[in-house]
Amino acid sequence: MVRVSKRTVTFFPPAQARALIGDFTDWERNPIPLQGPVTLEFPEGAYVEYAFLDERGRPFPDPENPERADNPWWTYPRAVRLPGHRFEAPPQPREEPKVERHRLGERRFYVAEAGTSPKATLVAQDGVAFYRTAGLHRVAQALVEAGEIPPVRLVFVEPMDRNQEYRFSEAYEEEFHRVLGEVERSKGPLGEILLVGASLGGLFSLWQALRHPNRFPKVLALSPALKAHPGGTDAYRDREWLLERCAEAQVLPRIYLEVGLLEWLLAPARRFAALLADRKVPHAYRERASGHNWVTWKQALAPGLRYLLGEA
Repeated sequence: MVRVSKRTVTFFPPAQARALIGDFTDWERNPIPLQGPVTLEFPEGAYVEYAFLDERGRPFPDPENPERADNPWWTYPRAVRLPGHRFEAPPQPREEPKVERHRLGERRFYVAEAGTSPKATLVAQDGVAFYRTAGLHRVAQALVEAGEIPPVRLVFVEPMDRNQEYRFSEAYEEEFHRVLGEVERSKGPLGEILLVGASLGGLFSLWQALRHPNRFPKVLALSPALKAHPGGTDAYRDREWLLERCAEAQVLPRIYLEVGLLEWLLAPARRFAALLADRKVPHAYRERASGHNWVTWKQALAPGLRYLLGEA
């Protein structure tokens, strides 16, 4: 059970609850011990996902809150919306693009086209999530129909071990480039390539743009996992290695960057945005009153594509 006010939420734990978790605790990383109701302050208009832990540390949903979070990973998070919350629903198309399923060896990837004769290619890491959960192809199609971006091809690349592959893996980098080569061989020139990624997928996308600036001039980075480095194992506490490389780089991509106010990556994202501003790199930066989740990221797709592909 919860009680919501303008800037606070009071959580009333059920009898079996021993801790409270959510985006505001990095989920199981920093659980809040419970001995009774607890009141937390959030930004006005926030969207908050949360759950409880039992005495064995197992997460379970709030039995008194029927609103399930828009969360494709877990079934137990529940959602709370503070007064003033406004979800910026992505635009929807009149006609949905056809999505083709492909394989290159064991690697799955999907291809779609929004409009005819694509002038650019969007390449998304965590391809199934950006296809099924975020509906990136539908958002792109709606923007093409509205004349806000040119026709685009979309490539959704699915990881097999995202925690290993997206952490600066040169083996995955090589296979990723082979996927793009196969798409170009079967579908035609890729044109300008825009990389899209969230969390670790955002980290990999930025890393690729840093290593191949002529091939990948634009990145849509959503809560990129900037607290990671090649020798590290903890994307919550590792050194911000990529920021150090960006500070040294001669060329940086055009970037659209978004992050939630309720996630551990807020401070690294702010430092990254400040670095881009200091270096006069063309970029757009936005924070939303939500966490490390698809509610945050789905709202970023349309403004990100407009900024990176639309007319200035």
